[in-house]
Amino acid sequence: MLRIEDLIPAMERALIDFSAGRVVQPVRSIISPPRSSARMGIMPAVYGDIMGAKLVNVQPDNAARGLPTHLALIVIFRSDTGETLAVMDGRLITELRTAAVSAAATKLLSSPDAATLAVLGSGVQARAHVRALSLVRKFTDIRVWSRNPERAQAFASEIGATAMPAEDAVRGADVVATCTDSHQPVLRGAWLKPGAMVNAVGAVGATRRELDDDAMRGAVVVDSREAAMQESGDVLLSGAQIYSELGELLAGSRPRPQADVTVFKSLGLAVEDLASAKLVLEKIWSEQDSAATSVQLR
Repeated sequence: MLRIEDLIPAMERALIDFSAGRVVQPVRSIISPPRSSARMGIMPAVYGDIMGAKLVNVQPDNAARGLPTHLALIVIFRSDTGETLAVMDGRLITELRTAAVSAAATKLLSSPDAATLAVLGSGVQARAHVRALSLVRKFTDIRVWSRNPERAQAFASEIGATAMPAEDAVRGADVVATCTDSHQPVLRGAWLKPGAMVNAVGAVGATRRELDDDAMRGAVVVDSREAAMQESGDVLLSGAQIYSELGELLAGSRPRPQADVTVFKSLGLAVEDLASAKLVLEKIWSEQDSAATSVQLR
């Protein structure tokens, strides 16, 4: 029911509305259990005729338990009456909307002739990003790297890519996606070719980073300036200057950056989750021959 093809334009609209000030959304709160690497994010927003929140749990140790490392719940209400519209699992929404946002950024910021994709990571987001980015660019060469060589090889075999060391994967790549939970840089700017576009997806937190200072030297685009200045170690630790929010570029209120390297730092926004959840609701209602259709949001 939820397709990346439908999510990409929905995420573009949500990001334009966010940057234009049509969304009420504080920066998420993050709390952690004592003596644990787990984190819970609390992400509320009001977006037009809906409001709600996502609770997302990041549990790195779950991988060893055979469980998803990211688990989430989304609650949606009518913003005019406060009536509950839906409570839904947010794991798949988080997976797909994150990749859809990167696809929107890649469509706008990468070379139209981009043919080589490098993916650093081999988990859920790595897979989703290969699917999503391949919708907006025709990649003839996909390279993957993971800290676990066996997982990298299995991932490469699964998608018809080539597993290789990180440096080899990145050198010459037109588009790079970093999809790790690394605390330290896995991508070096010295590896990036002129004209490369990077989607930096992992490393949420002021002390976490996936990119070194050199990789952050070019034009830095973010989903939210306010969030980046609190949650992005890639931005904060490198001292990089933010060029623009993605929504401003999508709306045309800021010109596309002209730089040797462009980095889109994605942190994930509550409005993306609400817009995705609304899309699910609208698809459900459109398929029903019941009174529920008559209360479809306008």
